[in-house]
Amino acid sequence: MKPTGKSDVARLLDYAGSYKWLTVLGLSLSGIAMLCSLVPYISIWLVAKSLIEVAPSWSSAGNIWEYGLFAIIFAVVGIAVYFAALMCTHLAAFRTAENIRKRGIAHLMDTPLGYFDTNASGLIRGRLDSAASDTETLLAHNLADIVGTIVLFISMMVLLFVFDWRMGGACALSAVVSVAAMAYMMGGRNAALMGEYQAAQDRMTKAGTEYVRGIPVVKIFQQTVYSFKAFKDAIDEYSDKAEYYQAKVCKVPQSINLTFTEGAFIFLVPVVLFLAPRALESGSFAEFVSDFAFYAVFSAIIATSLARIMFASSGALLASTALSRIDTVMNAPTMEETDYPKKADGNKVEFKDVSFTYSGSSVPALSHVSFAAESGEIVALVGLSGGGKSTAASLIPRFWDVQSGSVEVGGVDVRKMAYRDLMDHIAFVFQSNHLFKASILDNVRIARPSATRDDVLRALTAAQCLDIIEKLPAGMDTMYGSDGVYLSGGEMQRIALARAILKDAPIIVLDEATAFADPENEVLIQRALSALVKGRTVIMIAHRLSTVVGADMIIVLNEGKVVEQGSHEELLSKGGMYSRMWSEYNRSINWKISGEKEA
Repeated sequence: MKPTGKSDVARLLDYAGSYKWLTVLGLSLSGIAMLCSLVPYISIWLVAKSLIEVAPSWSSAGNIWEYGLFAIIFAVVGIAVYFAALMCTHLAAFRTAENIRKRGIAHLMDTPLGYFDTNASGLIRGRLDSAASDTETLLAHNLADIVGTIVLFISMMVLLFVFDWRMGGACALSAVVSVAAMAYMMGGRNAALMGEYQAAQDRMTKAGTEYVRGIPVVKIFQQTVYSFKAFKDAIDEYSDKAEYYQAKVCKVPQSINLTFTEGAFIFLVPVVLFLAPRALESGSFAEFVSDFAFYAVFSAIIATSLARIMFASSGALLASTALSRIDTVMNAPTMEETDYPKKADGNKVEFKDVSFTYSGSSVPALSHVSFAAESGEIVALVGLSGGGKSTAASLIPRFWDVQSGSVEVGGVDVRKMAYRDLMDHIAFVFQSNHLFKASILDNVRIARPSATRDDVLRALTAAQCLDIIEKLPAGMDTMYGSDGVYLSGGEMQRIALARAILKDAPIIVLDEATAFADPENEVLIQRALSALVKGRTVIMIAHRLSTVVGADMIIVLNEGKVVEQGSHEELLSKGGMYSRMWSEYNRSINWKISGEKEA
């Protein structure tokens, strides 16, 4: 949420930390640089004034050399000061972008792990990276240009009224009309239209990326026209928004803006024609001509400065866009840690009247679920897809917190345990596992960073991974993901099992560990699982019912409720849902493709 009374730029500068003063210094130097840039124009006018006053005796004009020297000195100083300004703003911008990423990651470390199930890591990373990049552009360049140009513009407005307020007013008229036109285009309700235009552009970019990524699937199933529809709709939406905003909203005010800024000199001419006769009569025509030269020179700068303001001000919109992306991450829910954590007494896992509903859903994922896995027992969760198996398992390590009831580990509500202590008690093996672009040694040792090479080797051996290590060019030290070193799904699963074995946690959560394994890998994984689960409390999610036959307890979940529980033999004898699932499972494994033709 946006703090009351703070602008978007001020909120971004809060991320700069101790480097915030560099931004302030850089903006001040930018203003000074712009003031220095005015001196060459004033020097040009002073040269013209000196020549006009002695015309036609040009050689008697004095101080021309000094004016030229001033112009060169202040031009060089202006460039040097502006360079120093950009150095300051760039350093602050880089630190701001760094802090945004650091704070974002630090905040995500406190979010429930379930948050990453509904928010892809690539999307989160994209939000932080794009926001950080946008802030670099704004704070390093745009903000300095905005401040410098405003200082330049105000200085010019003051100078315009120094010599002749009438000619100055004629030049200022174009500036006033231009500012009013820009305020109309970028303010009020049109600011919301511009936001919609930017959002449509983002959706078009996203749809284009998805379309390109999906081209292989599109070509396989020959769905080119259908698949292009979503991309085309996004393009059409962007086109409509762009046409409406640019052609209808901005057409007239932008035309007025360009006419008045680029034609500022035209507004000066009528005033000059009106004042020239009086200057001739009063005998001050030379002074009048020199004043006219001053305004003729500065009227050209008005268009340049206003164009820079308009261009730089568009960068301010980046602040709002960047902050919305940052806030999406910073507003992610965090896990509440108890001030008085309790220690688990044993490895029993128990669900007590647990109910849980996902955010945005009206249907409970779990409703009044109760069961227990005694220390050292293997408890299997089975049921139809969407029945609540994975949800129940995810509540044990606090991927999410229950809305009612409690999940206990060792007789302690998991919400009353220190999160690090809870994680030390639990190891996970999921259906799909991620390996980092690091050595196999480091990929396994992430489960216990203090483990020695011998510890890792023993874990790999227990996980049936020796054949994987032997075929790799550098064994355990082979970098995964580089030089074409990749593993199959079953091999990755065995590496994940090695992690779990190395962690040596007393509670294991298995989410169909053999789901993506071929028959050969499945045999090896089953052997690794036998080593992993020995003497530990195991919560196993199973789709292949053959893997749960030996479980101490089978919990059958359907539509978020426990409909049956018992051993394999007990559930078969009841003839209920599990019995029907077992019959269907056996029919499926005995199913064969027939090559016989119908008569």
